[in-house]
Amino acid sequence: MNNYLIIDLGTGSGRVIIFDEEGNQIALSQKEWVHKNFHNVPGAIDFDTKENWEIVKTLIKDVLKKSNIEKESLKAISSSSMREGIVLYDGEGKEIWSCSNVDARAEKEVEELREITSDKEMYKKTGQTYSLADGPRLLWLKNNLPEIYNKTVNMTMISDWALYKLSGNFCVEPSNASTSGLFDTFNRKWSHEIFEKMNLKDLMTNVYEPGDVLGKIKKDIAEELNLSENTMIIVGGGDVQLGTLGVGSIKEGDAVILGGTFWQQVVNVKTPVPEKDAKVRINAHVLKDLFQYEGIAFQIGLVARWVRDSLFIREKEFAEKMGISAYSLMTEMSKSVPAGSHGIVPIFSDVMNYLHWKHASPSFMNIDINDPKNYSREAIFKSVMENAAFVSKGNLQLIKEASGVFPEEVIFAGGASYSDEWSRILANVLGIPVKVPKIKEASSLGALALCIKAVNKDKNIKEVIDSITGIESIHYPNKNLYSFYEDNYIKWKKIYKNILKLSDEGLLNYMWKAPGE
Repeated sequence: MNNYLIIDLGTGSGRVIIFDEEGNQIALSQKEWVHKNFHNVPGAIDFDTKENWEIVKTLIKDVLKKSNIEKESLKAISSSSMREGIVLYDGEGKEIWSCSNVDARAEKEVEELREITSDKEMYKKTGQTYSLADGPRLLWLKNNLPEIYNKTVNMTMISDWALYKLSGNFCVEPSNASTSGLFDTFNRKWSHEIFEKMNLKDLMTNVYEPGDVLGKIKKDIAEELNLSENTMIIVGGGDVQLGTLGVGSIKEGDAVILGGTFWQQVVNVKTPVPEKDAKVRINAHVLKDLFQYEGIAFQIGLVARWVRDSLFIREKEFAEKMGISAYSLMTEMSKSVPAGSHGIVPIFSDVMNYLHWKHASPSFMNIDINDPKNYSREAIFKSVMENAAFVSKGNLQLIKEASGVFPEEVIFAGGASYSDEWSRILANVLGIPVKVPKIKEASSLGALALCIKAVNKDKNIKEVIDSITGIESIHYPNKNLYSFYEDNYIKWKKIYKNILKLSDEGLLNYMWKAPGE
């Protein structure tokens, strides 16, 4: 049977997974990583290509060892990654600068660019604003590290970087490049106009489509990793768009929530119309005839990790010894906590505001210190789970304003969807059925579908998706809890607004804010 290797470069970790032709996960290897600040610049979050490539190679070797497959059976490799993050290269193809997706160093440059063209004008062309865009980052590089900027010849997104390291060939593709703010999203090509307006050099690397064959693995890399030189390298994409493909979301109107480091709320559309107030972003799907409205809940997974590492230390140590997830223990413990977490109000991610995007200082409000039994670590974690559901609700309501439709059901995938408790909370907050797929690692499964389609040219993408996807469970909303959570959602929004004011006044630090805010 044919096998396929998928590299997933997330905000919080790198993962490598081997699947077979039927979508079965044969082996997985993963390592958390921490992004650095090489130049000690406020807001800078670099992507360490040197160290992280060594991690990726180690993960590939490890997963091949675990899988015990014959190297000739591994037919293709593809990749997914965090969006927005970029890698720059010199004329010899060497990486000379890179940054992660939440890099926020370019505050001055955002203000400078807004004098040239407004967020709304940029949004009409790209579906993006300056909040996460790469144009300000490139301008920062031009202003502050001109020796690097002047050497730059090529630019790729991070998923394309992994494929370049394997094949030696440069590419970008629309799903990830459309999040850069430099791409004509609606026509799936670079925008010369935007590069010129921003006074940036032409870094428009050749555009491929997801699923195209980029080439074969380089001989030296094949030898180092003990892979066949006939292994095909297949163009991948952005983790969110691949994730929607990986759960079978291939029709207009399909809605998906992906619960990882960030949570994304996505609805497919064939003919996107830029929303008048630019409240939600618009991206290219990995499928040529689809686009997506998207909302983002910030750093949900990182908040959960912080709770794990600070409040559930013993459970984490026990889980590591037993070879299980600490989060499974945490969610099981949280089941004893009633809806509403005894009134705890979590202040972390906020509903998306794409024009003025900022998040209040992290905090837990409304804790009764005279009742330690109820106001426990389990209750704190449950409130974090409820916070994620509240933000998802708010973002889907924003998408409704753009599309005119609130979804009748949603597919929930990603790491958080392993938790039945989190899935139930989401259904009760949204008031619609929540479907959980059999395979939760949706981004990797989407990249797998592209590989299978590339190797088996006689199959169409629907046939491939139908053969490797399926729904494991459906969680239906409880009407009483939906009403309860609706009241709590309204209260949470009001409280969050007031806490955000304290950050705006400089009395508290923001959890994160976009450059220029």
